Amino acid sequence: MLIPYLYNTSSPLLLILDLFYTMSDYELYRYTPSIVAAAIFAVIFFLSTFFQAWRTFKTRSWYFSAMIVGGLMEGIGYIGRIMSHSNPKTLGPYIMQTLLLLVAPALFAAAIYVVLGRIIRMLHAERFSLIRINWLTKFFVLGDVISFLLQSGGGGIMASGNGNSAKIGQYVIVIGLLAQILWFGGFIFVAGMFHYRMRVVPTVTEKTNWRRLMHVLYAASVLILVRSIFRVIEFAQGNDGYFMRSEAWIYIFDSVLMAGVITLFNIFHPSSFLRDDEQYTMAEREEKATRVHDEEHATTVTQHPYSDPRRAL
Repeated sequence: MLIPYLYNTSSPLLLILDLFYTMSDYELYRYTPSIVAAAIFAVIFFLSTFFQAWRTFKTRSWYFSAMIVGGLMEGIGYIGRIMSHSNPKTLGPYIMQTLLLLVAPALFAAAIYVVLGRIIRMLHAERFSLIRINWLTKFFVLGDVISFLLQSGGGGIMASGNGNSAKIGQYVIVIGLLAQILWFGGFIFVAGMFHYRMRVVPTVTEKTNWRRLMHVLYAASVLILVRSIFRVIEFAQGNDGYFMRSEAWIYIFDSVLMAGVITLFNIFHPSSFLRDDEQYTMAEREEKATRVHDEEHATTVTQHPYSDPRRAL
């Protein structure tokens, strides 16, 4: 519903706002958006998203759908920048690219949160997670939703306001980005602690190569964190700030990094690493069951050294 509305530049609200920005000194862009750069990244994101959707459909890994939606939002966002090239003062394309490019990484983050939960469940290693597995994904996705709403709301206020309203929108965006950084930092800590505990006390068969997928999660998380930190600085400086005056920065610290995230998961798709119990052979299932039982018994003896009647005597 949002995209067709933004395409419709004859909307009364957009016509009024376009007239205001045309007559005022407020500039939506401090440069003329490059049509070539925007077209390149639109193609990159659409092709990457198509491949991601094909892999997801082929492997029925629907849990990774947020990555597809985020990729589509990125591609459509760059179409907005292409449309802004011919008339940088037109509000519709500006709102479209501002909102979509701002909030798309939150969906990438949501996909990453879900994958960690899947890894823990696959390894039957719930006891090594700092947060109960039933709450792990919900907790981080909730934070992601809050960040998403703050960023999209702030983007709408900033794009449709002026003067004080635009500044309020920028502050709301900064708060949303800081929330994303906070939650993402917490996620990296939880993932790192789980990874460390699994290295100290390994559990099930290693044939899934889950550690490589953990490294992919770390790499993607760092890319999103760096991008979010850049965006905080960018919006904190305001519309006439250093980073807002040159288009190169958004491509270096946003476009390239987010293209890196979706490319990482195209190369290392989670479906190549995550297997459900029914995908294991009978021998592997028996090995898993035996090792889980032995580990639980060892943990019980360690925690209660005098539970053995012979030692109690």
